[in-house]
Amino acid sequence: MAKFKGTREAFAAAMMDLADEGKDVYGVYPDALKAMRAVAFGDKYPERYIECGIAEQCAVAVAAGMASAGCIPFVGTYCGFMTMRAGEQMRTFVGYTDLNVKCAGFNAGCLGGEREGVTHQFYEDLAFVSSLPNFTILTPADGNQMYKAVRYAAEIEGPVYIRGGSGREADVFAPEAPFSLDGITVLKEYGTDAVIFSNGFVLDRVMAAANELKARGVNVTVADINILYGKNPQKILDVMAKTDCVVTVEDHNINGGLGSYISRLATEHKPVRVKRIALTDYAESGAAKELGDRYGFSPTGIAEETLKALGK
Repeated sequence: MAKFKGTREAFAAAMMDLADEGKDVYGVYPDALKAMRAVAFGDKYPERYIECGIAEQCAVAVAAGMASAGCIPFVGTYCGFMTMRAGEQMRTFVGYTDLNVKCAGFNAGCLGGEREGVTHQFYEDLAFVSSLPNFTILTPADGNQMYKAVRYAAEIEGPVYIRGGSGREADVFAPEAPFSLDGITVLKEYGTDAVIFSNGFVLDRVMAAANELKARGVNVTVADINILYGKNPQKILDVMAKTDCVVTVEDHNINGGLGSYISRLATEHKPVRVKRIALTDYAESGAAKELGDRYGFSPTGIAEETLKALGK
């Protein structure tokens, strides 16, 4: 497995490999070919590159038409432009019709929108897509996981939303690690004082927080939730059953994302206290590290909130 600079390069590499293998994939880009790092794909497979200009609604509608003819189109652009500008098309032309369209949204979260500012960093996408029936939601944590998520998406029959970042994500998983089809991977297992669920590009910070907590005598389990609102959450419930305190950490608005998913599971299956660490306001513009620290995603900040949830 190659080492990717980040999720954008991994997305482009997976598309190239799928096309090389004869998979009937197409890249549909609303003036986003360069942003998706897919220029080489367009050069090698011009007949598989569909340029729609700055028209996200058009791109999703075109992809729906292609899927109805048996193609496997991947629409790639900034996640807010896709889920907000083309939300109606995602709902009515893709979700309602249950068509085989793959939507890859990048610059997710304040960490994912590094240096491009508030107009290009988005933290509401999962809340929208999670309200759409038929969509499978994948949240890969780094480049290698993105590569495998794209390949998995190509095998799923039906709508898929893949959440990507800025292309500068820290590697969390070993290159050979699979993309878990159970929707969960336990990354650290120090103990069950609390279970911290996270996903995406804050995972490295969450694992650092677990180390801080261990040094303070609090032993937690950290798990990546890489499929949201999956059809079979049993493996997640198995981990939840080991503790009386669950903490969720996500670079997304506090509503509609990971915290909402885990809270629903707790309510319906396993009553347990859930502390949600997430965005409650619009983030400012700035570099990813400073923004993450500012909005509660520093390892120390995550550790402190976990201690509060435990009453310590």
